[in-house]
Amino acid sequence: MPHIPIERHTLPNGLRVILSPDRRTPIVGVNLWYDVGSKHERPGKTGFAHLFEHMMFQGTANVAKGEHFSLVQAAGGTLNASTWMDRTNYFETVPSHQLELALWLEADRLANLLPAMTQEKLDNQRDVVKNERRWAVDNQPYGTWDEKIQELLYPVGHPYHHSTIGSMDDLTAASLDDVGEFFATYYAPDNAVLSVVGDFEPAGALAMIERHFGPIPANPKRPPVPDTAIEPLIGAEIREVVSDRVPLPRVYAAYRIPVFGTDAFDALEVAVDLLGTGRASRLYGRLVRERQLAQDVTVMAFPIVSGAAIFSLWATARPGIDHEALTEAVLGEVDLLTDEGPSDVELERVRNLHAAGIESGQERISERADRLSMYACLFNQPERANSEVARYEAVDADRVRSAMAASLRADNRVLLTYLPADSDQPGTEDAA
Repeated sequence: MPHIPIERHTLPNGLRVILSPDRRTPIVGVNLWYDVGSKHERPGKTGFAHLFEHMMFQGTANVAKGEHFSLVQAAGGTLNASTWMDRTNYFETVPSHQLELALWLEADRLANLLPAMTQEKLDNQRDVVKNERRWAVDNQPYGTWDEKIQELLYPVGHPYHHSTIGSMDDLTAASLDDVGEFFATYYAPDNAVLSVVGDFEPAGALAMIERHFGPIPANPKRPPVPDTAIEPLIGAEIREVVSDRVPLPRVYAAYRIPVFGTDAFDALEVAVDLLGTGRASRLYGRLVRERQLAQDVTVMAFPIVSGAAIFSLWATARPGIDHEALTEAVLGEVDLLTDEGPSDVELERVRNLHAAGIESGQERISERADRLSMYACLFNQPERANSEVARYEAVDADRVRSAMAASLRADNRVLLTYLPADSDQPGTEDAA
């Protein structure tokens, strides 16, 4: 895989800058990560990080509401943003001659959004986020699964206990002063990473960045990062059955695992692919094709960087299949891989898939910029983008087996089962 060139700078105000030129295509990606996510929210004020993802497009003293979108799109570019537990990011991909436009827009809303914030904008975007929650969570079949998993894996008061989208009550109670304080606290250059990737000349790009971002003051008074410390194991199996408006039973299993960036997480990421990536994966091959118990399976590891990350999987039952039989089959496959470990053929398959996926992703300017920002923001190591494939390929069968045995165990498991609303609904229980 081609080596990604990386040039690092830090402005006097603390903004970390990653430059990675690639002159093959006349486009450039601008990607800005802020070190703020839902874990930074205080009790009673959940959903603020995600709300600000929306507020950041509502205009400044210099840019009208919605004009950020129209200016980028009129220049032939694309843009978006996202929020996660550990970060919030904003990104544009534009023709290379429009680089300064993208940089100016990002710097302008960092410097000038707060004076232009109004109650009308807050009320409007609060309603947008509430509707997003209704559509994606409350009125979506199985839509509450991830926030229920978080609630069961992390205790009340833990920074990861609540979902990124927040609660309706907290969103309703948010005041203009509340959101202004949140912005002033976390939206500062010394709490951000800016990556620029693509067709540009580094010295010229750095001069633009210094011109637009350099005058923005740092915020040295940010509160300490919330304590995310937690026991590595739950200590029991927790079961919950949800009776809901779903068409078919679906079984979820989730576990606390070591955090993103550790060797154990890398090994469990290999286990994710062995169990659930592609039609040759164990869960798909055994449960969907051979035994025809499930009509779909999904496995993932949430890349959380402190406390404990999440390993989760789910399977949706075929019509007429009992959910308990499906649960037993899913857990049986997890236990089998834990006991026996993967074969050389399986490891070769997932290594090839992973390498192809990384190479394909990093061919996209926007994806490469995002990976550099991620590694710089979370680890201060953008160079990790060049070792992704090597780290994955270093995981052997013993490491997979050891990592699974340490974390994917019955006393560290949440079992969440969704049943159609006419089914019985037992409550939540701990199974010792």
